Amino acid sequence: MGVRSAATKLHIPPAHSAARRSFFLPLAAVALLCSASYLLGAWHHGGGFSPSSPSRSVTIATDISCTTTTLTPSTTTAAAAQSLDFSAHHAAAVDAVASRAASSASSAPRRYPACPAEYSEYTPCEDVKRSLRYPRDRLVYRERHCPSGRERLRCLVPAPAGYRNPFPWPASRDVAWFANVPHKELTVEKAVQNWIRVDGDKLRFPGGGTMFPHGADAYIDDIGKLIPLHDGSIRTALDTGCGVASWGAYLLSRDILAMSFAPRDSHEAQVQFALERGVPAMIGVLASNRLTYPARAFDMAHCSRCLIPWHLYDGLYLIELDRVLRPGGYWILSGPPINWKKYWKGWERSKEDLNAEQEAIEAVARSLCWKKIKEAGDIAVWQKPANHAGCKASRKAAKSPPFCSKKNADAAWYDKMEACVTPLPEVSDASEVAGGAVKKWPQRLTAVPPRVSRGTVKGVTAKAFQQDTELWKKRVRHYKAVINQYERGLIGSYQDWCEGTSTYPRTYDLIHADSVFTLYKSRCEMDTILLEMDRVLRPEGTVIIRDDVDMLVKVKSVSDRMRWDSQIVDHEDGPLVREKILLVAKTYWTAKNQ
Repeated sequence: MGVRSAATKLHIPPAHSAARRSFFLPLAAVALLCSASYLLGAWHHGGGFSPSSPSRSVTIATDISCTTTTLTPSTTTAAAAQSLDFSAHHAAAVDAVASRAASSASSAPRRYPACPAEYSEYTPCEDVKRSLRYPRDRLVYRERHCPSGRERLRCLVPAPAGYRNPFPWPASRDVAWFANVPHKELTVEKAVQNWIRVDGDKLRFPGGGTMFPHGADAYIDDIGKLIPLHDGSIRTALDTGCGVASWGAYLLSRDILAMSFAPRDSHEAQVQFALERGVPAMIGVLASNRLTYPARAFDMAHCSRCLIPWHLYDGLYLIELDRVLRPGGYWILSGPPINWKKYWKGWERSKEDLNAEQEAIEAVARSLCWKKIKEAGDIAVWQKPANHAGCKASRKAAKSPPFCSKKNADAAWYDKMEACVTPLPEVSDASEVAGGAVKKWPQRLTAVPPRVSRGTVKGVTAKAFQQDTELWKKRVRHYKAVINQYERGLIGSYQDWCEGTSTYPRTYDLIHADSVFTLYKSRCEMDTILLEMDRVLRPEGTVIIRDDVDMLVKVKSVSDRMRWDSQIVDHEDGPLVREKILLVAKTYWTAKNQ
């Protein structure tokens, strides 16, 4: 704006030569000052200036140019925006962690070749071979066990030969390219249950499941007859042992967002199929560690013949579900042992065994003060109490399991499950929802959460939450202007970016990283994070990285060697803000054309 204003004020009719001379004097002064400022900055930030010294040039797209075009008497506006060269001001220094790891004898930048084709489905923290080193008891070997040091791959995980961009949603719910997930095991093993079938070069997902062979829609309709699925009170759901996640896939059309999880086990690629369909899912298992979610995170949990032994280990796994369910949340169980009188022969188990299992589950649910809503046909539903006022009074005599005393209810990153009940916040009367009632969807999206309004989230106030909401609206508008896509997630999981994520390669279309590299700069090497981002990003997917400009220059210097196309652009508040945005597009390549 300053250049445009000056151009307008300095416009003088061409007939006056003296005026023309006076016009060029301030222009020459401006050019001289710009040059002096640049040289001074180069000397100050670079420790000296040498025309022959090597430097890395980084271009930042901006709306305001520091290069002034020649103004003529007929010029009334400034020149079009051009690029800024930050090479002298923001030369990328190597992180301290990277310096310690790199050989002092070599200054050559690290290269990132393609991994062998056999790694196209590599999951670093759920690697099948590494898992065999760990105990089989309670499926501990199927939990997260991440590589370290030399075990870590320093290469780019390839897409399989023939990989094609997935079908767009909602078509992807029902169809995927076979070449993207080339597995036929489930099409044979689960053929009669209508999970998945091969159709030429495509995979079809009819929407069936072990306990809903007639389709997920009809099954969800049956659940809707027992609990309120249509009024917005249920928004988030957890699907345990999810198969190919048809339950979660069909809930999306009802404005219910489900996170599905299952271990990487004999049902080859079940989570990978879910992800290829565009359904939220993670590799996970109920074994010894807590689920990677804070307390009171989900409105509903679901198990459809998930084969989780809910009745064993003093009810430990139901106790963990109780931790992540909101007050008043629901647990839905179908499959063994529900309706065992009808299915016991087909399940190849005795009546006595199935009856004992159901009685044990019922006993654990009662000890948690859950109320059994109804058992109708193949489906049983329990509800967690809205508060623990009555529960504490009724459990004075029977204290098993006890209430947890000091354990942080939200701690869930390699934290062990404990056989104690996570206490709900105190209430003033029996009708109050512990911790405060959340709004119904979609009002819940922007309403201040009760935890925030009550001051129980350290450092976050209602005002700060509202400001953050407005900030994200502004950011989304900016992202739409520069890349034309953005997706806001509403279910979050804990994650340490110095480790691999619990998912398959090519999971995400978009990754957003806000100050991640500044946060982790003293914890692990930058390329550890970037290589993991590359692994979980689909070909032609997008990464948005926000950080200080100096940090982004370093990130770009690494990402440019990873088959990524990238560009640094200005903050939405303009070029004078030090925080910039690195926009990245992963290029398309496969194991065949690497």
